[in-house]
Amino acid sequence: NFLLLSPVFATVVVAFRYTSTHPLYFQTMAASRLHQRALPLSLQQLPRLFSTSAVQVTQTQSSHSNTNTSSSSQPARRTRLEDLRTQLSSTSPSLHEFATSSSSSLPPTTIPLRKKAPPRSSKILPKPKWLKAAPATSPKYHELRSTVRSLGLATVCEEARCPNIGDCWGGGDKNLTEEEKELGLGSATATIMIMGDTCTRGCSFCAVKTSRAPPPLDQEEPNKVAEAVSSWGLDYVVLTSVDRDDLVDQGAGHFGRVVGRLKELNGGGGRDGESGEKEKKKLIVEALTPDFQGDLDLVSIVATSGLDVYAHNIETVERLTPRVRDRRAGYTQSLKVLSHVKSVNPNVLTKTSIMLGLGETDDEVRTTLRDLRSNDVDVVTFGQYLQPTKRHLPVKEYVTPEKFDEWRIEAEEEFGFKYCASGPLVRSSYKAGEFFLKNMVRERERARMEK
Repeated sequence: NFLLLSPVFATVVVAFRYTSTHPLYFQTMAASRLHQRALPLSLQQLPRLFSTSAVQVTQTQSSHSNTNTSSSSQPARRTRLEDLRTQLSSTSPSLHEFATSSSSSLPPTTIPLRKKAPPRSSKILPKPKWLKAAPATSPKYHELRSTVRSLGLATVCEEARCPNIGDCWGGGDKNLTEEEKELGLGSATATIMIMGDTCTRGCSFCAVKTSRAPPPLDQEEPNKVAEAVSSWGLDYVVLTSVDRDDLVDQGAGHFGRVVGRLKELNGGGGRDGESGEKEKKKLIVEALTPDFQGDLDLVSIVATSGLDVYAHNIETVERLTPRVRDRRAGYTQSLKVLSHVKSVNPNVLTKTSIMLGLGETDDEVRTTLRDLRSNDVDVVTFGQYLQPTKRHLPVKEYVTPEKFDEWRIEAEEEFGFKYCASGPLVRSSYKAGEFFLKNMVRERERARMEK
C-alpha cells in the first residue's frame, strides 16, 4: 500500500507547495475545502483541485477588474509634480507668449541679490622689497647655459629654480679690491647636478623632479663635467646630485669618479697642494651630497675622492624636519654623515645650510647650530626659504637682512664656525667660490693683525 500511494503523496506535496506559494493560496484553499478532506486523495480528485483553483483565480481577476472600474469612476489623486506643473502653467507665460510678447507685457521678475563671498585668507605672503635678484642677461650667463645644453648636463640652478642664477652665472668684479680680483672674486660660479635631473625623493621644499625609477646613469658624465668646467675657466665648482635610492651604491661611486676626473683635468691636488701661483689656479671642488640613507661606507667613498669641501644640508631645525624633508631623511642621520666625513678625511671642510622662514624659532636655530658644532661642522649658511610652486610648503615668515646679519655674527663669534654666509638670497651653493675665497682673505687679514 505504501508503494502504491507514494506517487499520490508526491503529487499532492508538489501541488500543495505550488498552491502555498501562489498569491491566491487562501482563496483556493477555501474554494476547494481541502482542509476538510482527509488524505490520501485519489488521482481523480486532483484535477478538480486545480480546476477549482483556476476558477477561483478567474473570479478573483474579475473582481479586481470590477474594483478598478469602480475606482476609476472616482477622481484620481493628483501628485505633487502635477500640482507644480499646473501652478507653473498658470503663473508663467508659455514659450509662444514669451517669444511674441514685448518685455513690458511680461510679468515682472525679481532677481535675487547674491552677496559677494568674503576674500579667502591667502597663505602666500607678499615678497618684501629686499628679495630682488639680478636678471640673467650677461654674456657669461649665456656662455655657461650654452655649454650646459650642448653637453646634456643638468644644473641645480635651473632644476631647482634658483633666483640667483643670473648673479652666479654672470659673475662680475665690481666693487672689488685688487687683492680680491687677484684671488678670483667675482668670477662665475655654477652648480652642476650629476646623476640626472630626477630625484627618488620628494621633499616638500624642493622643485626638482621626482620618480621612483629615474633614467640610468650616464657613464660619460665624468668626462662631460670635466670638459665643461675646463671650458668655463672656473676656479671653484660645486657638484651636487639628486638622491638615487634606486641604485645599489646610491650613486656614491659615480660621484667619486666625477670628482676624480675634475681634479685630474683641472689642476688637482686638494687643499694641501703646493702654494704660490699654482695654488691660485688650482680648481676647488665642493660636493653637495645626499645622505646615502646614512650608509657611512658610501659617505667615505665621496669624502676621500679628492674634494675640498664636503657639504650636506641639514635644511631646517629638528622639529620641522619630518614635515620639510622626505621621510627617508633625518636630522640625526645628517649629523652622523657630517661627523663621519671628518673622521675619514680631517683635511676636508664640512659645510651645511639652514633655511629660515619655515616657522622655526630662534632657540631652535641655536640648538641646531650647537649640534652642528658638536659634530665638527666648519661652515654654515643661512638663506630665506622661497616657495617654488603652490604645491610646496608656504613661507611662514620673510626674515629681514638685519636678522640674517645677526645670525652670521652669532654663528662665527659665539658658536665658532670658521665661516658663515647669511642673507635672504644666500643658498648652499650661491656664490660658493666667492664666499670661500673671501674667507681666505679674512684669514690673511687676521694673520697680518696677529703679526
